[in-house]
Amino acid sequence: MPVTDTQLAEAGTRLADLLERQGLMITTAESCTGGWVAKVLTDRSGSSAYVHSGIVTYSNDAKRGLLGVNESSLERHGAVSEAVVLEMVAGALAVTGADVAVAISGVAGPAGGSEDKPVGTVWFAWGRSQSAAEAVVRLFEGDRDAVRRQAVLCALEGLQRFLE
Repeated sequence: MPVTDTQLAEAGTRLADLLERQGLMITTAESCTGGWVAKVLTDRSGSSAYVHSGIVTYSNDAKRGLLGVNESSLERHGAVSEAVVLEMVAGALAVTGADVAVAISGVAGPAGGSEDKPVGTVWFAWGRSQSAAEAVVRLFEGDRDAVRRQAVLCALEGLQRFLE
């Protein structure tokens, strides 16, 4: 079933409410979603109360330069990996000073997939400044838009679970 704009907005509202209740500021470190998570969170008026920043690091150079992802991690594991999203979360927290971060890196398609990382493979990580980060991988089906929508929803809902 396709993820709708309404589902994204509702998930964004639930996460925004939780961030506000907990007094937390979020930063996003996004690759395949291209800033869509930050967009959903900032669609509400007053979002500056819980959104610190959003960083789109689509290229490996951006991941290294803006978030401090290690070249060795990129070479050994590739951009779509647990190691890289965990480093993206740590880097986003360090660079911005936000309280919580979400990182996303995946293969949205239609090209770019491989046998071990087919189109639809997306890694996520969630972290807080004073606790260990968590990472998870998902395999989504559909075209580029469908994969990205599912990834945005997973990021929002996953961060909500992480914070609860």
